[in-house]
Amino acid sequence: MHALFDQRRYLIPFRATLLPQIFTDVLVIGAGVAGLRAAISVAEESKGAADVIVTAKGKLKESNTYWAQGGVAAVLPDAGSDEDCFTSHVKDTMVAGADLCDLPIVKLIVENAPKRIAELVQWGMPFDHVLDGSDHETSRLAVGREGGHSFARILHSDGDATGKRLQMTLEARARACEHVRIFDQCFVLDLITVEGSTPRCVGAITHHPRYGLQVIWAASTILASGGAGQVYRESTNPNVATGDGLAMAYRAGAQVADLAFMQFHPTTFYVAGASRSLITEAVRGEGGRLIDHTGEAFMPKYHELADLAPRDIVSRAILQQMADTNASHVYLDCRHFEPGLFARRFPSIHKHLIDFGVDPEKAPIPIHPSAHYMVGGVWTDEHARSSVQGLYAAGEASCTGLHGANRLASNSLLEGLVMGEVAGRTALELVEAGKSPVPSKIVSDIRLSERSELDLADVRSSLRSVMWRHVGINRQGERLAEVAEMIDFWARYNLDKIFDERAGWEVQNLLLIGALMTRSAMWRRESRGTHYRIDHPLPDEDFKVHDLWQRGSHQPKLTPALGA
Repeated sequence: MHALFDQRRYLIPFRATLLPQIFTDVLVIGAGVAGLRAAISVAEESKGAADVIVTAKGKLKESNTYWAQGGVAAVLPDAGSDEDCFTSHVKDTMVAGADLCDLPIVKLIVENAPKRIAELVQWGMPFDHVLDGSDHETSRLAVGREGGHSFARILHSDGDATGKRLQMTLEARARACEHVRIFDQCFVLDLITVEGSTPRCVGAITHHPRYGLQVIWAASTILASGGAGQVYRESTNPNVATGDGLAMAYRAGAQVADLAFMQFHPTTFYVAGASRSLITEAVRGEGGRLIDHTGEAFMPKYHELADLAPRDIVSRAILQQMADTNASHVYLDCRHFEPGLFARRFPSIHKHLIDFGVDPEKAPIPIHPSAHYMVGGVWTDEHARSSVQGLYAAGEASCTGLHGANRLASNSLLEGLVMGEVAGRTALELVEAGKSPVPSKIVSDIRLSERSELDLADVRSSLRSVMWRHVGINRQGERLAEVAEMIDFWARYNLDKIFDERAGWEVQNLLLIGALMTRSAMWRRESRGTHYRIDHPLPDEDFKVHDLWQRGSHQPKLTPALGA
């Protein structure tokens, strides 16, 4: 990585005390499942004594949570198979994570699922139900099965609109809390830290289209800013997912971990020239089959679970089948579903497909893998604490060790619910200790660049293309080194610049994210989970560790996976 990546502490020059000032006890960056649940936790645990500000980069419905079609994985006593249990859910998570999950955190999250689901039901979350066969006037929660799960244990809402309903439920609950304020269209540029024996986060510098630059001072800051899917050309993520939270945490000195692991979703709707839209894994859970253009159902020859194999295996199998048949995509075949089932079970997807002229009852759905979920992130302990005092992280922006090298389907919303609650509760430790935010005379001086400027749109497009080609589903050492050189070149002409709008800040963050991911992928000379090295196709016990990177370090700190 070019030295500029570690030299640049803040994206813009500023004098903190000269900017408009806002004060709060807890600042939550991100308004998806983890961020909103964290804000609710702060409000309820403090009994309204603590003030909370939640920032959303765009509108609240632009989060990954809102667009999540899959459900919430949970073992519940009144839903699913009588044979299902916490132990089975833990085992499935550990297997999908390719020997890199941390068992204590897996147990914590799996075993807290019933409590988190119960409170959602209490708050009005409209989970799907089925009639109880013994009494037509009663019903029970409906559960489905997805790839990697041994039993049907996935809860949904409105079929394929679980994320939307979850977002709406949590937002309503958060807005009902007297001391929670939600700021949308609020771009957070950087975390503000005061230096000492260890840095301490005291808030953030933000930009709003109407109010301009502002400093939000906070005793505790919770990072719940989501993922970085936009670093790839093919992505299921909304445009706001540019890894800003991960980038600002790295600049602030926080440890980041497991960045080689990006999960690629096997099935996104493929129409040349159109943006990629997710086809939820639940479609395969209902019996959808992957076929190629000859009609061959090819997954059984790649894995014993066939179409319900873990996502990394399915994604690589699709790429291999595309290469073997010289095709640009494969198909998801649902023509054998009973009439009307697809439209009832997946109404949003059905409408989208019909709008593009594809009737899933009459024709197979063209699909192609796309970047979907950032497995790595800001390294935290089981209490959501990062390595920077006063900074906590939850959800996709964090790395707890739950997912290991590959996330099990529908564990992400569950993690956001459980660890969001934990983060909010833990963040009160500094508030209760009287660590009130005090304005600090923090100054960021950045020299004007003497280099010419590259076109931002070109750099963004080129970065996303090269990341997809060479830091995507299949990777190779020499190509990774070439990508690192390209990113270093772009950095020399972009990281030395001072931008005054979001497009520039996003490109700077994307370059940092791309550089960090590439460095981790180069270091991990093995194949494990979502990380597949053509030149090192087998897992290596020497790499059965979490790789933690920190600003200024050239080698990772290694932490063994705490598996059984």
